[in-house]
Amino acid sequence: MTKSFVTPVGFADARQGLAHLFVRGLTFEAEIGVWAHEKGRRQIIRLDLDMAVDDPRSAGDDHSKVVCYEWASNEARAVVASGHFNLVERLAEEIADRILCNPQVHAVRIRVEKPGAIRGAEAAGIEIVRLNTPTPEILP
Repeated sequence: MTKSFVTPVGFADARQGLAHLFVRGLTFEAEIGVWAHEKGRRQIIRLDLDMAVDDPRSAGDDHSKVVCYEWASNEARAVVASGHFNLVERLAEEIADRILCNPQVHAVRIRVEKPGAIRGAEAAGIEIVRLNTPTPEILP
């Protein structure tokens, strides 16, 4: 299978009625890691969440009609608190699945970083994009 390294996801696109909701640098202590020295202890992880959500203009100023970034942060917290994860990949997938349960979220990009995981590097981790809808068309 040939893979394209360009994934057209419009996190904000007025023509598609999408706005970009995000949370940057959310920090947790998590039980994560596959190596023996990582078991039974908590490590710092950092998350970035990007969501393509329904355009909030029709909500006016009504908080109950929009996707709340605090809600998304709490969903991520709940996944992190649910137990030990061997892989950052699995953690990212579970957070994405949880956030995509909200029908107002059409796509999510999750970045999970483990600061200090690699000597000499600021962080190592993964970034995934998951869709709740078919891939948007590429617009000219």
